[in-house]
Amino acid sequence: MQYSKIVKATFKSRPNRFIAKVEINNKEEVVHVKNTGRCKELLIEGCTVFLEESDNPNRKTKYDLIAVIKPSTGALINIDSQAPNKVVKEYLEKNNTKNGYDYIKPEYNFGDSRIDFYMEKEKQKYLMEVKGCTLEKDGIGYFPDAPTERGVKHLRELSKAVKKGYNCAVAFVIQLEGVSEVRPNVETHLEFGEALEEAKAAGVNVIFFKCAVTPEKLEIVEEIIQ
Repeated sequence: MQYSKIVKATFKSRPNRFIAKVEINNKEEVVHVKNTGRCKELLIEGCTVFLEESDNPNRKTKYDLIAVIKPSTGALINIDSQAPNKVVKEYLEKNNTKNGYDYIKPEYNFGDSRIDFYMEKEKQKYLMEVKGCTLEKDGIGYFPDAPTERGVKHLRELSKAVKKGYNCAVAFVIQLEGVSEVRPNVETHLEFGEALEEAKAAGVNVIFFKCAVTPEKLEIVEEIIQ
């Protein structure tokens, strides 16, 4: 996926989950943060961030904060929580000749949840739930960076779907370069780790999508099936 009108800024503070204060050309600006996660190891005062300027003149904030250079490593990390679904959709459609899906539908209602993607191939039904990974420790990705009851619920829905004949997967989009694996962050949310192991035991596949990351672009470059 491609961004437009990218602006470089210096991060100052984050008053709440939805907004941040940044400095652009010596002027303070309040911007929207496209990630409600904690991002404590990323959004540190003085770090470099990248913003996308909005074309909507009626918005309260002129910019969206979409990426950050991690202070401890210098790695560029896309933190746009809407980006993973968009790049997976692009990847599925672009590589559909290889995948051979007859039908791809985003946001599919199953049970009590809305699963990110439903696909069909030769009468086989597929479900894929997508999670974005921005948390990295020693070259390993971890998810989640904050407790996610919704994530647990989705994994359990996928386990149920396997029993009904669906081919199911949970896909982690790695929003930084140099990471090839995502592990459950059990220190933050033990139940998610337990649900992931239960899902794997039930037959749910785990996929890692490696990405190329620039301030202007996020693109899947490799698919790794665990």
